[in-house]
Amino acid sequence: MYLDFAEFEDTVKTFTKECKIKGKPLPKTAGGSLRDSKALIIQKDLLTAFEDGDQKVFFELWEEHISSSLRDNEPLAQKLEFYLHIHFAIYLLKHSVGKPDKADFNERISHFKTYLETKGAALSQTTEFLPFYALPFVPNPMVHPSFKELFQDSWMPELKTRLEKFLSLTLKASHAPRLLTLYKENGQCSKEMLQQLHQQLVEAERRSMTYLKRFNKIQVDYHNLIGVTAELVDSLEATVNGKMITPEYLQSVCVRLFSNQMRQSIAHSIDFTRPGTASTMLRASLAPVKVQEVPLLPSLDYEKLKKDLISGSDRLKAFLLQALRWRLTTSHPGEQRDTVLQGYISNDLLDIHNSSQRNVLKLLHSKSEVVRQYVARLINAFASLAEGRLYLSQNPKLLRVLEERLKAEDKDSLTRENVLGALQKFSLRRALQTAMINDGLIFWLVDVLKDTDCLSDYTLEYSVALLMNLCLRSSGKKMCAKVANHVLKVLSDLLGHENHEIQPYVNGALYSILAIPSIREEARAMGMEEILRCFIKEGNAEMIRQIEFIIKQLNSGQGNRCSYYPGCKSFTKAIKK
Repeated sequence: MYLDFAEFEDTVKTFTKECKIKGKPLPKTAGGSLRDSKALIIQKDLLTAFEDGDQKVFFELWEEHISSSLRDNEPLAQKLEFYLHIHFAIYLLKHSVGKPDKADFNERISHFKTYLETKGAALSQTTEFLPFYALPFVPNPMVHPSFKELFQDSWMPELKTRLEKFLSLTLKASHAPRLLTLYKENGQCSKEMLQQLHQQLVEAERRSMTYLKRFNKIQVDYHNLIGVTAELVDSLEATVNGKMITPEYLQSVCVRLFSNQMRQSIAHSIDFTRPGTASTMLRASLAPVKVQEVPLLPSLDYEKLKKDLISGSDRLKAFLLQALRWRLTTSHPGEQRDTVLQGYISNDLLDIHNSSQRNVLKLLHSKSEVVRQYVARLINAFASLAEGRLYLSQNPKLLRVLEERLKAEDKDSLTRENVLGALQKFSLRRALQTAMINDGLIFWLVDVLKDTDCLSDYTLEYSVALLMNLCLRSSGKKMCAKVANHVLKVLSDLLGHENHEIQPYVNGALYSILAIPSIREEARAMGMEEILRCFIKEGNAEMIRQIEFIIKQLNSGQGNRCSYYPGCKSFTKAIKK
């Protein structure tokens, strides 16, 4: 009876009394004590299975007595179920004496993987649970820092307490009167329908944005094609009047035609002395690309190579360094490039593991500017690849040598550009990032960015990107706080720079450092909000969105998490030839 369930005691007494007076029999219902007794038995069985690590029994009881609507739609239930799956997945690791039974452990991990790919996938976008999606693929989770919390003595008792509280509330609610259940289920159906419609709307908006981007690209190509066509018609008219068309003009047209389909270097390489080459190239660019087998490159005599790099003439060193870089950067991505890189690493081409006085890395101190430039280019190419960065990071002195070279080179030096590019890519590795911050590299970057007129686009873009990556760390923000006014002045000046490639990274750095209260105060004092609002009037939609996030950060009581900011992520450039 609903009145009894809802504990309307006085109303029940009055209702019972009136029924007796009118001679109407009351329906016989199970007493509260019986209901409570049944709930306690179920709860005890669930907790016993939890403690014994009996995964099969536990989840059979769980699915039988916890309603599917609650398990699928209530965030509290979903999160608890996720942690329960983790508990059973690692149970043998925590409770086995010696090595756990391999077959049983593999079965539990397989069950956990299946859960992650099905019901557990709903939480894959939640920061709290994201690290655990790697759990099935880690050979020894007990020693992995991401899962340290799971193997603490307090973790299982705390989870058990959460489970007990959840069961106490849920099992009582599951014995609600049929009338109340029907009412809730009807409301739940409406809720599910609304959620489904909302999901469909989100999906439709996503597809709409994709199609809009494609449409805009097609429209740009169309306008470009119309412009080229109009110029070609003018050229045809000019030839009727006896005017010649120059090869330079044809080349400029081809560059425009191929800009979105091929590298411009290919357009520049078209032979205009042979008829039909441009049209053949254009047709080829529209033809479907055939996948071809790429042969592996022949192996090298690394012992002789390294000997020549150390003791050869400067001219020979430069040629060898250039050839080695081209071998890496012009190789086809995939097996061919991986083989080249692994060959370099396994033969320790750059003498990363060689601490003798004469090694390849000493070429960074060469008196020849060309040799320094070419070794910096090669290091930059290594740093463009994840395996290359790992290889370079194994020499603790290399970072300091690169920093010294960066500060010693002339402003317009190609060597400095490539050293800066390598450092920026190193900043993707946490340990190297920490070392750069401790070495005061942030101060050097801010000083360099004061005068952007004398910087090349490459130096400007990589300097801003490196600064942002260092500012993402708490220690980097604290460094900026020491020269808050200087940093804010430089970043506010960069907001209006004509090079739009740097805008997301300027915004990211600004948003990140404004998490520090002292920097926010300094920014407010210099009227940063008014400066930012000026750019809102001029920027595109994405720029406006980022600046609005920065203004919210500026006016916040305490720093928000950087991960919520759309443009604030570590950045690196693609490998360059």
